[in-house]
Amino acid sequence: MAAICAFNGLKAATVFDKATKNTLNVSNGYTTSAMMVWTPNNNKFFETLSFLPPLSQQEIAQQIQYIVRSGWTPALEFAAPDAALTVNHGTSGIVSSATCGYYDNRYWSMWKLPMFGCTDPNQVLYEVAACTRAFPGSYVRCAGFDNVKQVQCVSFIVHRPAGQEAIPTNQRSV
Repeated sequence: MAAICAFNGLKAATVFDKATKNTLNVSNGYTTSAMMVWTPNNNKFFETLSFLPPLSQQEIAQQIQYIVRSGWTPALEFAAPDAALTVNHGTSGIVSSATCGYYDNRYWSMWKLPMFGCTDPNQVLYEVAACTRAFPGSYVRCAGFDNVKQVQCVSFIVHRPAGQEAIPTNQRSV
């Protein structure tokens, strides 16, 4: 059985002792000069994977294969650059305090119907190529919908128009 000692006062704190090393240094695991600030100028992001570098064609194919393998319904959407971003509530005149969550440009135009029952990722890739050919000056994104949970599970950009390329990850912050 362990012995119980009586309380006999506070021990000296080394935090305030100037002779010891300062133990209150703040660190994020790196030097503080590694901290950066996100630049808001021309640094717009879309959907699930936009914080990553742009996806290659192979990575897009793998993401679409994941959507199909998960049993989700793939769907393609597109929007011109001026209508792709939700910057404010827009010019529609709808009072957002009365219609909570409404923003102009929130929804993009759908490319055909969602691909219900699709089991072949190549069919989705074919439609991505067709949509990109039809609207080369628009953003194109692929979304995956779960019909059981009734939610959108993933959405990512598969095509950016010329002049709207993603900023390289090493230039997104200063």
